[in-house]
Amino acid sequence: MEAREFFHTVAERSGLSREEAADLTRATLSALAERLSAGEARHLAGLLPPSLNDLPAGRAETFGFDEFVRRVSDHTGLTVRETTDGVRAVLTTVHDTVGDEQFEHVTAQLPREFQPAS
Repeated sequence: MEAREFFHTVAERSGLSREEAADLTRATLSALAERLSAGEARHLAGLLPPSLNDLPAGRAETFGFDEFVRRVSDHTGLTVRETTDGVRAVLTTVHDTVGDEQFEHVTAQLPREFQPAS
């Protein structure tokens, strides 16, 4: 999946504009990398479209979904509701992009509340 298609999919799933979806995607992936171990963040980055794979080194910080949403919301200026729906759209699109096995590696480092709604 190319970045444009990724943004388009996130926009459709979240109800945001493509520009908002692109900003939200970058902020979500950055916050996700902060939450993952360095190795997992690097591996995930290698599976994403080239323009989305410049994730920061993983730091394995411990914070829950509410703090995750707050960080992304602070970066994007979106409401908490828009951000929550958008983060879930990004995570679902990441899952679609990287496949079940790799997504399970990512979510194994996250609390259950990070799981996209089925």
